[in-house]
Amino acid sequence: MSGSLEGRRVAVLVAPEGVEQIELTEPWRAVTEAGGQPMLVSTAEGPVQAFDHLDRADKFDVDRQVQDVSADDFDALVLPGGVANPDQLRTDERAVSFIREFFDAGKPVAVICHGPWTLVEAGVVAGRRITSWPSLRTDIVNAGGDWVDEELVRCDCGPSILLSSRKPDDLPAFCDALVQEFAARGATL
Repeated sequence: MSGSLEGRRVAVLVAPEGVEQIELTEPWRAVTEAGGQPMLVSTAEGPVQAFDHLDRADKFDVDRQVQDVSADDFDALVLPGGVANPDQLRTDERAVSFIREFFDAGKPVAVICHGPWTLVEAGVVAGRRITSWPSLRTDIVNAGGDWVDEELVRCDCGPSILLSSRKPDDLPAFCDALVQEFAARGATL
């Protein structure tokens, strides 16, 4: 992967349970290998329970709680999917406002699979071209987004760059793009 993330801090926001493990670990690996510092942010302390589709997978220690951080602490944001993960996050006011802060600050955001549910809740999809797991299409369209079925979508029609992908099979393109975009657009703190 090209692009250097040396000195860049990337928030990876997840709920305490339900994140799709590979959608957490592959972007994490990509950021780390590019020299960046990923940080696991969640709505509760303690480990988060990841899933491999509907089966429990590994647990991961939370670095910071969302109520203790702001977008000012990071250069970019990654929002993994998993059905239960974004469904829980979108009911947490602080998680939703944390996401909105990245858009307001013009910082890059990368989202995959069911993750766009949180973007709908944050009110940041209107007028944007985006992809997701197919079942989110109606939610995104109803929120004013332009939903497309593509491996990777880069939308620069707002104050921040938004990268989106549909599913785990899209992770190679997603990870490569987020490293390149975070390197090009993320301002080192």
